[in-house]
Amino acid sequence: MVSNQRAFENEALKKGFRVIAGIDEAGRGPLAGPVVSATVVLPDFFTDEGITDSKKLTPKKRNVLFDRIYDDAVSVGVGIVDVGEIDRINILQASLLSMAISVENLQLQPDFLLIDGIFPINSKIPQRPIPKGDSLSVSIAAASIIAKVTRDRIMADYNETYPDYGFSKHKGYPTVAHKAAIRQFGPCPIHRRTFKGVKEYLQAFHIS
Repeated sequence: MVSNQRAFENEALKKGFRVIAGIDEAGRGPLAGPVVSATVVLPDFFTDEGITDSKKLTPKKRNVLFDRIYDDAVSVGVGIVDVGEIDRINILQASLLSMAISVENLQLQPDFLLIDGIFPINSKIPQRPIPKGDSLSVSIAAASIIAKVTRDRIMADYNETYPDYGFSKHKGYPTVAHKAAIRQFGPCPIHRRTFKGVKEYLQAFHIS
């Protein structure tokens, strides 16, 4: 995280906004499972220590910070878009949709949004997309942790239903072991059928 983790939040405050939320998603790259987004509104007293892009943290550290964010946040919203919708509208649109849903699921509606990435979402709330925002904004970084841990737990639950694929380990990402499982067992119901690495096996396993 950069030295001034609140630069974007402070800039919005100076412009007169009062409830500023950070948004990020997890799960654009996997071959299976939903895409999950989170929106987080942090209080002024929240300490930034340890908060950074979730990908830079160990699973243990993410879980500790997940609990701290939920304990201290003014509001947290989560949006989940399942594999059927991902295949129907494509992963980019599904990611943006999950972000919009996560905003709607906040108990306290923000008046300004900081969004990880380069795309705005479908919302009337003023917003600012920030490339690599999960490494530049504490609010977005907090959202990245909530989204990542939430999705990881969903995939661990799916591992109980579909134990042949190892979802609890790779969380649906295209690892060597995951791709080998798809070749051996074929795609399961939570695989993204429009994704390379999955769609090639639909016909061989008589999946329509």
